[in-house]
This record gives sequence, structure tokens and C-alpha cells, in this order.
Amino acid sequence: MSTLLEISDLSAAYRSYPVLQDVSLEVAMGGVTALLGANGAGKTTLLRAVSGAMVSRTGCIRLEGRRIDGMTTDAIARLGVAHVPDGRGTFPSLTVEENLMVGAMSRRDRKGVRTDTERMYELFPKLREYRQTMAGLLSGGEQQMLAIARALMLRPRLLMLDEPSFGLAPLVVRHIFDMLHEIKSRAQFGILLVEQNANLALDIADWACVLEVGRVTVSGAAGDLRGDPRIRSAYLGLQEEPA
Repeated sequence: MSTLLEISDLSAAYRSYPVLQDVSLEVAMGGVTALLGANGAGKTTLLRAVSGAMVSRTGCIRLEGRRIDGMTTDAIARLGVAHVPDGRGTFPSLTVEENLMVGAMSRRDRKGVRTDTERMYELFPKLREYRQTMAGLLSGGEQQMLAIARALMLRPRLLMLDEPSFGLAPLVVRHIFDMLHEIKSRAQFGILLVEQNANLALDIADWACVLEVGRVTVSGAAGDLRGDPRIRSAYLGLQEEPA
């Protein structure tokens, strides 16, 4: 697979408070790269640095070979970077369908927007049922589905997901990740996934990186990390059998 996103020597800070130091990673076109790590490790900051939101940054970020680290958040979004933040970020006073239209706001292909709206309703049938319901009245799982669907309405080149399982019941989480597997199987874009549930993340990812105190300490193929004793103990809740 070709490289979609390339991050080299990225450092990021909130005002004068440094969070990321010299982070390098890649996301392949059609692939999923997962970011693992404890709370406060810098995972959310990395997504914000890619989208140009709320942090200062140095280093190099390339999307399909084009540098984007000097661009504004709006300009980066117009290039096809869709960011689903932690907390979901839906517009509670807008209906489900209005939220989807917000996701397609930068598009001019009205026929394509209608087609993609129907595709979102096929992918997430609950959203069709509640299409005229205010987003703020949806359950947490339904709002997460809406946030993902709204991001997909952009027809992104890169989809960034920040903790899609956070605060949701296990059955709802399983449904959302089943949908993400289906999205991945069809996708002509890449996914950068932040997820506390390392089992789920490694199950869907092709590549994974572990962030610790703002630095990448381990990276490799997701299958290899699943078998790494350090990852199994720290993030998968599995202990090695004594010899």
C-alpha cells in the first residue's frame, strides 16, 4: 500500500507546555494505523497536530506527499482530513440529517451528497430512523455513529478517530467496530485510530504505535505488537505464562 500520511519529527505543544517530541509515523492508503498509550501520552494531541487544531507544532506532516503542517484547520479539512474528536462533536441542536449535511458542506456535487447520505443510512440504519431527530436526543452510541457518518460525508482521504469506544456499552462498541471493519474493507482512504481498547485497535489495525510521554516507544505490524510480551502485559491485560 502507498503512503497516505507521513509524519516526521513532529513536536507539539499547548502554548509553552510540550506534549509530543520527535514523533514519526505513517498511515497507508487503505490501511489503519492505531495509536496506543495511557491517558496523557499525547494521542489526542497528535490528532490535533495533524488537523492543525489548538496546538503549536514543528516537524513535517505530509498528506499524499504535500506538506500540510503550515496550513490552517479549514485548509487541511478541504484536502480531505476528517477528524472525529473525543466526545464525538456532533451538533446537538441540529437534526441527524442536518449534521450529515454539515459534513458535506465543502462539497459541490449535490447528486453525490444525496448518494452518500443514503449510503450512511444503509451503513448505520439507526440514523435513518432518527433522521429528523435532534442529535442531542440520541444515545451515546447513536451520536458516535452520527459523528463517524458525518466525517465520511466529506469523502475523506484521511479519517482520524479519537476514542470511538469511550463511554459506550460493550455491545454498542462491538457494533461500531463491526461497522469500522466494513468501512475499512471498502475504503479508498486511510484511518488513524486512537483507542484505549488495545484489543479492538489491534484487531482492525495494520500498523500500530505506542506513545509514552509524548514519544513513540514501540511501533510495528499490529499482529507483531499483539504478540509482544510488553504490549500484552501493559495494554492487552494478558500475562505471560511462567516457564
